[in-house]
Amino acid sequence: MRERTVVTSDGVELSVRDTGGDGAVLILLHGWGQTQAMFRGQAAGLAHRRRIVTFDMRGHGTSSRPDHGYRIARLAADLRDVLDALRIERADLLGWSMGASVIWSYLELFGGSRVRSLLLVDQPAAVVAVPWMTEAEQAAAGSILPVDGLTALAKAVHEDDSGEVVRAFVRSMFTGEVDDDLWEFVTEQIARTPRAAAVPLLFDHGTQDWRDVLPGITLPTLVVGCEGSHVSPASQQAVAERIPGARLHVFPREVASSHFPFLENPAAFNAVVEAFLDEQAAVATSVQRSADTLSESDGARRS
Repeated sequence: MRERTVVTSDGVELSVRDTGGDGAVLILLHGWGQTQAMFRGQAAGLAHRRRIVTFDMRGHGTSSRPDHGYRIARLAADLRDVLDALRIERADLLGWSMGASVIWSYLELFGGSRVRSLLLVDQPAAVVAVPWMTEAEQAAAGSILPVDGLTALAKAVHEDDSGEVVRAFVRSMFTGEVDDDLWEFVTEQIARTPRAAAVPLLFDHGTQDWRDVLPGITLPTLVVGCEGSHVSPASQQAVAERIPGARLHVFPREVASSHFPFLENPAAFNAVVEAFLDEQAAVATSVQRSADTLSESDGARRS
């Protein structure tokens, strides 16, 4: 993958990796405290038939660490800036965890004219269980923290010099044993996000409620969950049910047992992604052929 720097509209330098080429574009968006390197298995496994683009969000990985902009809406604007800088007119978007929230914010702010399809991986519609939600609503939303739980976690991350709080939080996202090499890789990546970025973004991300945005999505969508994740598969079903026409795929525990199915079992994850994107490509081709046929018929009548 070729590396380049994209400068956002507010002057932040983002580290971008791009396979280039003329194929359909797939942009992969990482989660809170993570990096684009998390998609190493997808950059290698999916690039043979399409252009793969990843980037470290501001404050993450090797991107700049400004003192501002750690909000989901600003990250959505950063995605727009990446599309502009790379001159991408249309792309498939895959968002994992917080990356899905960035996609939802992007659609709300900028619309879906530059997006062909969505792949939403293991993100609750509302992270925090607020008091005005019923228990049933909290369960369907996938809320994993009470309000005071979010503030306590943010405070603990802010006060922790060792990074142990973040490591423990991320380790809780694996419900089974974790391969030593995989865990070493994950801990290396999460250590790249400073607390000055992690804390305000965690709080902003945690307080978002996307349930009202989902019914307005008209793009082909695949929602992906995992039985072994700390995010309930039932909540992923609820997300799919709120998005018109969306489909759901849940990985069983024997395939992947964490919030990180693309890292645990990249071959299985990539196969699901490929199947969905191939279907979208076939639909697009069929629509284009129908349009061409109508155009030719119209031309013949006029002549």
